[in-house]
Amino acid sequence: MGPPYFSAMKRVAVIGGGAAGFFAALSASEHEPSCAVVLFEKSDKVLAKVKVSGGGRCNVTNATFKTGQLIKNYPRGSKPLRKTFPQFETQDTVDWFTSRGVKLKTESDGRMFPASDSSQSIIDCLMAQVHKAGIEIRMRTPVKSITPQDDGILVNEEAFDAVIVATGGSPKSSGFDWLAALGHSITQPVPSLFTFNMPEETVKEMMGLVVKKALVRIQGTKLSHQGPVLITHWGMSGPAVLKLSAWGARELQSRGYAFNIQVNWIGIANEIEVNEHLDEWLPTNRKKKLANACPFDLPKNFWLYLIGKAELSSDSLWLEMSKKSRNKLINTLLNDIYAVKGKTTFKEEFVTCGGINTSEVDFQTMQSCMIPRLYFAGEVLDVDGITGGFNFQAAWSTGFVAGKNAVRIK
Repeated sequence: MGPPYFSAMKRVAVIGGGAAGFFAALSASEHEPSCAVVLFEKSDKVLAKVKVSGGGRCNVTNATFKTGQLIKNYPRGSKPLRKTFPQFETQDTVDWFTSRGVKLKTESDGRMFPASDSSQSIIDCLMAQVHKAGIEIRMRTPVKSITPQDDGILVNEEAFDAVIVATGGSPKSSGFDWLAALGHSITQPVPSLFTFNMPEETVKEMMGLVVKKALVRIQGTKLSHQGPVLITHWGMSGPAVLKLSAWGARELQSRGYAFNIQVNWIGIANEIEVNEHLDEWLPTNRKKKLANACPFDLPKNFWLYLIGKAELSSDSLWLEMSKKSRNKLINTLLNDIYAVKGKTTFKEEFVTCGGINTSEVDFQTMQSCMIPRLYFAGEVLDVDGITGGFNFQAAWSTGFVAGKNAVRIK
Protein backbone atom coordinates (compact mmCIF):
# COMPACT_ATOMS: atom_id res chain seq x y z
CA MET A 1 0.00 0.00 0.00
CA GLY A 2 1.45 3.38 -1.01
CA PRO A 3 1.56 6.61 1.00
CA PRO A 4 -1.75 8.41 1.79
CA TYR A 5 -3.00 10.57 -1.06
CA PHE A 6 -3.50 14.26 -0.20
CA SER A 7 -5.73 15.78 -2.88
CA ALA A 8 -5.37 19.19 -4.51
CA MET A 9 -8.69 20.26 -2.94
CA LYS A 10 -8.26 21.22 0.70
CA ARG A 11 -9.86 18.80 3.13
CA VAL A 12 -10.61 19.65 6.76
CA ALA A 13 -11.86 17.19 9.39
CA VAL A 14 -13.84 18.38 12.40
CA ILE A 15 -14.15 15.94 15.27
CA GLY A 16 -17.22 16.50 17.45
CA GLY A 17 -20.79 17.47 16.54
CA GLY A 18 -21.46 20.03 19.25
CA ALA A 19 -21.66 23.83 19.17
CA ALA A 20 -17.90 24.36 18.72
CA GLY A 21 -17.61 21.62 16.09
CA PHE A 22 -20.49 22.93 14.00
CA PHE A 23 -19.22 26.48 14.16
CA ALA A 24 -15.69 25.40 13.26
CA ALA A 25 -17.00 23.45 10.25
CA LEU A 26 -19.13 26.38 9.10
CA SER A 27 -16.28 28.85 9.57
CA ALA A 28 -13.93 26.66 7.52
CA SER A 29 -16.51 26.42 4.74
CA GLU A 30 -17.33 30.15 4.82
CA HIS A 31 -13.67 31.16 4.61
CA GLU A 32 -12.84 28.61 1.90
CA PRO A 33 -16.04 27.53 0.09
CA SER A 34 -14.13 25.10 -2.15
CA CYS A 35 -12.78 23.20 0.87
CA ALA A 36 -14.21 19.76 1.61
CA VAL A 37 -15.28 19.72 5.27
CA VAL A 38 -16.12 16.45 7.03
CA LEU A 39 -17.60 16.42 10.54
CA PHE A 40 -17.19 13.24 12.61
CA GLU A 41 -19.67 12.48 15.41
CA LYS A 42 -19.35 9.27 17.42
CA SER A 43 -22.99 9.18 18.61
CA ASP A 44 -26.28 9.24 16.72
CA LYS A 45 -27.04 12.83 17.82
CA VAL A 46 -25.52 16.20 17.04
CA LEU A 47 -25.93 19.43 19.03
CA ALA A 48 -27.29 17.47 22.01
CA LYS A 49 -26.08 20.01 24.57
CA VAL A 50 -27.49 22.90 22.54
CA LYS A 51 -30.90 21.23 22.66
CA VAL A 52 -31.11 20.89 26.46
CA SER A 53 -29.19 23.99 27.55
CA GLY A 54 -31.02 26.78 29.33
CA GLY A 55 -33.95 24.51 30.08
CA GLY A 56 -34.43 23.80 26.38
CA ARG A 57 -34.22 27.48 25.41
CA CYS A 58 -30.45 27.58 24.63
CA ASN A 59 -28.58 30.39 26.39
CA VAL A 60 -26.74 31.38 23.17
CA THR A 61 -24.49 34.05 24.67
CA ASN A 62 -24.42 36.91 27.17
CA ALA A 63 -24.91 40.63 26.54
CA THR A 64 -21.33 41.41 27.56
CA PHE A 65 -19.95 43.11 24.48
CA LYS A 66 -16.44 44.25 25.43
CA THR A 67 -13.62 41.70 25.52
CA GLY A 68 -12.21 43.23 28.72
CA GLN A 69 -15.51 42.57 30.53
CA LEU A 70 -16.24 39.28 28.77
CA ILE A 71 -13.04 37.54 29.90
CA LYS A 72 -13.85 38.25 33.56
CA ASN A 73 -16.47 35.49 33.35
CA TYR A 74 -14.00 32.67 32.69
CA PRO A 75 -12.49 31.08 35.82
CA ARG A 76 -10.06 29.28 33.52
CA GLY A 77 -8.93 30.55 30.12
CA SER A 78 -9.47 34.30 30.52
CA LYS A 79 -5.89 35.23 29.56
CA PRO A 80 -5.57 33.22 26.31
CA LEU A 81 -9.13 34.15 25.25
CA ARG A 82 -7.96 37.78 25.01
CA LYS A 83 -6.44 36.74 21.67
CA THR A 84 -9.53 34.91 20.44
CA PHE A 85 -12.52 37.07 21.40
CA PRO A 86 -11.54 40.20 19.39
CA GLN A 87 -11.76 38.02 16.25
CA PHE A 88 -15.32 36.91 17.02
CA GLU A 89 -17.05 38.77 19.84
CA THR A 90 -20.51 38.67 21.35
CA GLN A 91 -21.84 41.16 18.78
CA ASP A 92 -20.52 38.91 16.01
CA THR A 93 -22.51 36.01 17.49
CA VAL A 94 -25.66 38.12 17.60
CA ASP A 95 -25.11 39.33 14.03
CA TRP A 96 -24.34 35.81 12.76
CA PHE A 97 -27.59 34.31 14.02
CA THR A 98 -29.72 37.39 13.25
CA SER A 99 -28.51 37.54 9.64
CA ARG A 100 -29.49 33.88 9.29
CA GLY A 101 -33.03 34.38 10.54
CA VAL A 102 -32.69 33.77 14.29
CA LYS A 103 -33.46 36.84 16.37
CA LEU A 104 -32.03 36.90 19.89
CA LYS A 105 -33.44 38.59 22.98
CA THR A 106 -31.73 39.75 26.16
CA GLU A 107 -33.11 38.99 29.63
CA SER A 108 -32.65 41.27 32.65
CA ASP A 109 -29.61 39.33 33.88
CA GLY A 110 -27.82 39.64 30.52
CA ARG A 111 -28.48 36.12 29.26
CA MET A 112 -29.39 35.96 25.58
CA PHE A 113 -31.84 33.45 24.09
CA PRO A 114 -33.54 32.96 20.73
CA ALA A 115 -36.70 35.09 20.61
CA SER A 116 -38.62 31.85 20.05
CA ASP A 117 -37.53 30.60 23.51
CA SER A 118 -36.67 27.31 21.82
CA SER A 119 -33.22 25.78 21.31
CA GLN A 120 -34.67 24.15 18.17
CA SER A 121 -34.36 27.54 16.44
CA ILE A 122 -30.58 27.42 16.95
CA ILE A 123 -30.33 23.76 15.92
CA ASP A 124 -32.42 24.30 12.78
CA CYS A 125 -30.30 27.31 11.83
CA LEU A 126 -26.98 25.46 12.27
CA MET A 127 -28.24 22.38 10.44
CA ALA A 128 -29.57 24.47 7.55
CA GLN A 129 -26.24 26.28 7.22
CA VAL A 130 -24.28 23.01 7.28
CA HIS A 131 -26.46 21.51 4.52
CA LYS A 132 -26.26 24.72 2.49
CA ALA A 133 -22.45 24.65 2.74
CA GLY A 134 -22.31 21.00 1.65
CA ILE A 135 -20.55 19.89 4.82
CA GLU A 136 -20.53 16.11 5.20
CA ILE A 137 -21.68 14.81 8.61
CA ARG A 138 -20.69 11.27 9.51
CA MET A 139 -22.81 10.04 12.41
CA ARG A 140 -21.85 7.04 14.56
CA THR A 141 -18.25 7.45 13.39
CA PRO A 142 -15.82 7.49 16.29
CA VAL A 143 -12.29 8.65 15.55
CA LYS A 144 -9.98 5.79 16.42
CA SER A 145 -6.71 7.30 15.26
CA ILE A 146 -5.11 10.64 14.41
CA THR A 147 -1.74 10.32 12.72
CA PRO A 148 0.24 13.47 11.89
CA GLN A 149 2.07 13.39 8.53
CA ASP A 150 4.51 15.85 6.96
CA ASP A 151 1.86 17.29 4.65
CA GLY A 152 -1.36 16.58 6.54
CA ILE A 153 -3.05 14.44 9.19
CA LEU A 154 -4.68 11.03 8.88
CA VAL A 155 -8.01 10.55 10.62
CA ASN A 156 -8.95 6.88 10.75
CA GLU A 157 -6.34 6.44 7.96
CA GLU A 158 -8.13 9.07 5.81
CA ALA A 159 -6.05 12.04 4.65
CA PHE A 160 -6.89 15.64 5.62
CA ASP A 161 -4.99 18.92 5.33
CA ALA A 162 -6.06 20.02 8.80
CA VAL A 163 -8.01 18.62 11.76
CA ILE A 164 -10.11 20.53 14.30
CA VAL A 165 -10.78 18.74 17.59
CA ALA A 166 -14.03 19.90 19.23
CA THR A 167 -14.95 16.84 21.27
CA GLY A 168 -16.07 18.72 24.38
CA GLY A 169 -15.21 18.15 28.01
CA SER A 170 -14.86 14.77 29.67
CA PRO A 171 -15.60 13.87 33.30
CA LYS A 172 -12.53 11.58 33.37
CA SER A 173 -8.92 12.06 32.29
CA SER A 174 -9.18 8.86 30.27
CA GLY A 175 -11.46 10.74 27.88
CA PHE A 176 -8.41 12.72 26.79
CA ASP A 177 -5.99 9.77 26.50
CA TRP A 178 -6.06 9.82 22.70
CA LEU A 179 -4.93 13.47 22.72
CA ALA A 180 -2.31 12.85 25.39
CA ALA A 181 -0.93 10.12 23.09
CA LEU A 182 -0.20 12.86 20.54
CA GLY A 183 2.01 14.61 23.09
CA HIS A 184 -0.40 17.13 24.59
CA SER A 185 -0.57 17.50 28.36
CA ILE A 186 -4.00 17.28 29.97
CA THR A 187 -5.19 19.33 32.93
CA GLN A 188 -7.15 17.00 35.22
CA PRO A 189 -10.90 17.47 34.55
CA VAL A 190 -13.22 18.25 37.44
CA PRO A 191 -16.89 19.37 37.43
CA SER A 192 -17.28 23.12 37.05
CA LEU A 193 -21.01 23.82 37.37
CA PHE A 194 -22.82 22.02 40.17
CA THR A 195 -25.31 22.56 42.98
CA PHE A 196 -24.61 22.15 46.70
CA ASN A 197 -26.05 19.10 48.45
CA MET A 198 -27.09 19.57 52.09
CA PRO A 199 -28.38 16.20 53.32
CA GLU A 200 -28.48 17.26 56.98
CA GLU A 201 -30.06 20.71 56.55
CA THR A 202 -33.78 21.40 57.02
CA VAL A 203 -33.66 24.31 54.57
CA LYS A 204 -34.49 21.71 51.87
CA GLU A 205 -38.09 21.88 53.12
CA MET A 206 -38.24 25.35 51.52
CA MET A 207 -37.57 23.88 48.05
CA GLY A 208 -38.75 25.98 45.15
CA LEU A 209 -38.19 29.32 46.88
CA VAL A 210 -35.78 31.89 45.44
CA VAL A 211 -33.96 34.47 47.56
CA LYS A 212 -32.95 37.28 45.21
CA LYS A 213 -30.04 39.08 46.89
CA ALA A 214 -28.10 36.43 48.78
CA LEU A 215 -24.35 36.68 49.32
CA VAL A 216 -22.83 33.19 49.60
CA ARG A 217 -19.33 32.69 51.05
CA ILE A 218 -17.37 29.46 51.30
CA GLN A 219 -15.79 29.38 54.74
CA GLY A 220 -12.02 29.03 54.83
CA THR A 221 -11.62 30.52 51.32
CA LYS A 222 -11.83 33.91 49.63
CA LEU A 223 -14.66 32.62 47.42
CA SER A 224 -17.96 34.51 47.51
CA HIS A 225 -20.72 35.46 45.09
CA GLN A 226 -23.89 37.51 45.28
CA GLY A 227 -27.06 36.76 43.38
CA PRO A 228 -30.25 34.68 43.47
CA VAL A 229 -30.21 31.40 45.43
CA LEU A 230 -32.72 28.66 44.66
CA ILE A 231 -33.62 26.23 47.45
CA THR A 232 -33.93 22.70 46.06
CA HIS A 233 -34.93 19.28 47.38
CA TRP A 234 -31.22 18.44 47.74
CA GLY A 235 -29.84 21.79 48.94
CA MET A 236 -29.08 25.02 47.11
CA SER A 237 -28.70 26.07 43.49
CA GLY A 238 -29.28 29.25 41.49
CA PRO A 239 -26.83 31.70 39.89
CA ALA A 240 -24.91 32.55 43.09
CA VAL A 241 -24.22 28.88 43.86
CA LEU A 242 -23.45 27.85 40.26
CA LYS A 243 -21.02 30.73 39.78
CA LEU A 244 -19.31 29.87 43.07
CA SER A 245 -18.99 26.25 41.94
CA ALA A 246 -17.23 27.40 38.76
CA TRP A 247 -14.76 29.74 40.46
CA GLY A 248 -14.09 27.20 43.20
CA ALA A 249 -14.12 24.04 41.04
CA ARG A 250 -10.63 22.80 41.96
CA GLU A 251 -10.66 24.07 45.55
CA LEU A 252 -14.00 22.37 46.30
CA GLN A 253 -12.92 19.13 44.62
CA SER A 254 -9.80 19.09 46.80
CA ARG A 255 -12.10 19.30 49.84
CA GLY A 256 -14.13 16.33 48.67
CA TYR A 257 -17.15 18.61 48.29
CA ALA A 258 -17.45 18.85 52.10
CA PHE A 259 -17.39 22.44 53.38
CA ASN A 260 -19.49 25.09 55.11
CA ILE A 261 -21.11 28.06 53.46
CA GLN A 262 -22.05 31.32 55.14
CA VAL A 263 -25.07 33.09 53.67
CA ASN A 264 -26.12 36.72 53.95
CA TRP A 265 -29.77 36.48 52.89
CA ILE A 266 -30.60 40.19 52.60
CA GLY A 267 -27.66 41.74 50.72
CA ILE A 268 -27.07 44.36 53.46
CA ALA A 269 -23.39 44.62 54.32
CA ASN A 270 -23.25 44.59 58.14
CA GLU A 271 -25.06 44.73 61.47
CA ILE A 272 -24.86 48.54 61.71
CA GLU A 273 -26.70 48.98 58.40
CA VAL A 274 -29.30 46.33 59.33
CA ASN A 275 -29.96 48.04 62.66
CA GLU A 276 -30.34 51.42 60.89
CA HIS A 277 -32.79 49.85 58.45
CA LEU A 278 -34.80 48.27 61.29
CA ASP A 279 -34.88 51.54 63.28
CA GLU A 280 -36.39 53.32 60.28
CA TRP A 281 -38.88 50.54 59.59
CA LEU A 282 -40.04 49.74 63.14
CA PRO A 283 -42.10 52.83 64.11
CA THR A 284 -44.91 51.91 61.71
CA ASN A 285 -44.64 48.13 62.25
CA ARG A 286 -43.79 47.60 65.93
CA LYS A 287 -47.28 46.40 66.88
CA LYS A 288 -47.33 43.75 64.17
CA LYS A 289 -46.47 40.08 64.57
CA LEU A 290 -43.10 38.95 63.18
CA ALA A 291 -44.96 36.52 60.92
CA ASN A 292 -46.94 39.32 59.26
CA ALA A 293 -44.25 41.97 58.92
CA CYS A 294 -40.94 41.29 57.19
CA PRO A 295 -38.59 44.29 56.84
CA PHE A 296 -36.62 42.67 54.02
CA ASP A 297 -37.15 41.38 50.46
CA LEU A 298 -37.65 37.71 51.34
CA PRO A 299 -40.33 35.14 50.41
CA LYS A 300 -42.82 34.89 53.30
CA ASN A 301 -42.28 31.17 53.95
CA PHE A 302 -38.52 31.70 53.99
CA TRP A 303 -38.89 34.60 56.42
CA LEU A 304 -40.87 32.29 58.72
CA TYR A 305 -38.13 29.66 58.37
CA LEU A 306 -35.43 32.19 59.37
CA ILE A 307 -37.51 33.38 62.35
CA GLY A 308 -37.66 29.78 63.54
CA LYS A 309 -33.94 29.28 62.93
CA ALA A 310 -33.25 32.31 65.13
CA GLU A 311 -35.39 30.60 67.82
CA LEU A 312 -38.01 33.36 67.84
CA SER A 313 -41.79 32.99 67.91
CA SER A 314 -43.54 34.07 64.72
CA ASP A 315 -46.56 35.08 66.84
CA SER A 316 -44.58 37.52 68.99
CA LEU A 317 -44.81 41.25 68.32
CA TRP A 318 -41.89 43.33 67.07
CA LEU A 319 -42.19 45.63 70.11
CA GLU A 320 -41.66 42.61 72.42
CA MET A 321 -38.29 41.71 70.87
CA SER A 322 -35.35 41.93 73.28
CA LYS A 323 -31.95 43.24 72.22
CA LYS A 324 -30.55 39.70 72.51
CA SER A 325 -33.28 38.29 70.22
CA ARG A 326 -32.78 41.11 67.74
CA ASN A 327 -29.05 40.39 67.58
CA LYS A 328 -29.77 36.69 67.09
CA LEU A 329 -32.14 37.45 64.20
CA ILE A 330 -29.63 39.80 62.57
CA ASN A 331 -26.89 37.19 62.89
CA THR A 332 -29.14 34.61 61.20
CA LEU A 333 -29.89 37.03 58.37
CA LEU A 334 -26.23 37.96 57.80
CA ASN A 335 -24.23 34.87 58.80
CA ASP A 336 -26.37 31.79 58.27
CA ILE A 337 -24.19 28.64 58.22
CA TYR A 338 -24.94 25.47 56.23
CA ALA A 339 -22.97 22.25 55.85
CA VAL A 340 -22.44 21.14 52.26
CA LYS A 341 -21.77 17.44 51.76
CA GLY A 342 -21.68 16.54 48.11
CA LYS A 343 -22.73 18.02 44.79
CA THR A 344 -25.18 17.43 41.96
CA THR A 345 -24.09 18.03 38.38
CA PHE A 346 -26.36 18.50 35.39
CA LYS A 347 -25.90 15.36 33.32
CA GLU A 348 -27.05 16.89 30.04
CA GLU A 349 -25.43 20.28 30.60
CA PHE A 350 -22.27 18.91 32.17
CA VAL A 351 -19.46 21.48 32.25
CA THR A 352 -15.92 20.58 33.23
CA CYS A 353 -12.79 22.52 33.83
CA GLY A 354 -9.73 20.70 32.61
CA GLY A 355 -8.68 19.44 29.20
CA ILE A 356 -5.96 20.47 26.77
CA ASN A 357 -3.43 22.69 28.55
CA THR A 358 -3.99 26.21 27.18
CA SER A 359 -0.24 26.95 27.10
CA GLU A 360 0.07 24.37 24.30
CA VAL A 361 -2.39 26.13 21.98
CA ASP A 362 -1.97 29.40 20.06
CA PHE A 363 -5.26 31.18 20.81
CA GLN A 364 -4.61 33.62 17.96
CA THR A 365 -5.24 30.75 15.53
CA MET A 366 -6.39 27.88 17.83
CA GLN A 367 -3.60 25.73 16.35
CA SER A 368 -1.64 23.27 18.47
CA CYS A 369 1.83 24.58 19.36
CA MET A 370 3.05 20.99 19.19
CA ILE A 371 1.41 19.51 16.09
CA PRO A 372 1.06 21.62 12.92
CA ARG A 373 -2.35 21.45 11.22
CA LEU A 374 -4.09 20.34 14.46
CA TYR A 375 -6.60 22.82 15.93
CA PHE A 376 -8.82 22.89 19.01
CA ALA A 377 -12.18 24.51 19.81
CA GLY A 378 -14.64 24.49 22.71
CA GLU A 379 -14.61 22.64 26.01
CA VAL A 380 -11.92 20.13 25.00
CA LEU A 381 -9.63 22.98 26.11
CA ASP A 382 -9.01 23.86 29.75
CA VAL A 383 -11.37 26.81 29.35
CA ASP A 384 -14.71 27.23 31.10
CA GLY A 385 -17.09 30.06 31.82
CA ILE A 386 -19.58 30.69 34.58
CA THR A 387 -23.27 30.13 33.94
CA GLY A 388 -25.03 32.67 31.73
CA GLY A 389 -24.12 31.88 28.11
CA PHE A 390 -20.36 32.25 28.45
CA ASN A 391 -19.47 28.65 27.59
CA PHE A 392 -21.41 28.90 24.34
CA GLN A 393 -19.69 32.19 23.48
CA ALA A 394 -16.30 30.51 23.96
CA ALA A 395 -17.49 27.68 21.69
CA TRP A 396 -18.62 30.06 18.92
CA SER A 397 -15.44 32.16 19.14
CA THR A 398 -12.88 29.33 19.30
CA GLY A 399 -14.79 27.40 16.62
CA PHE A 400 -14.86 30.41 14.29
CA VAL A 401 -11.14 31.12 14.71
CA ALA A 402 -10.14 27.45 14.37
CA GLY A 403 -12.16 27.05 11.17
CA LYS A 404 -10.85 30.28 9.65
CA ASN A 405 -7.22 29.29 10.22
CA ALA A 406 -7.51 25.59 9.38
CA VAL A 407 -8.28 26.45 5.74
CA ARG A 408 -5.33 28.84 5.51
CA ILE A 409 -2.89 25.94 5.75
CA LYS A 410 -0.66 25.92 2.68
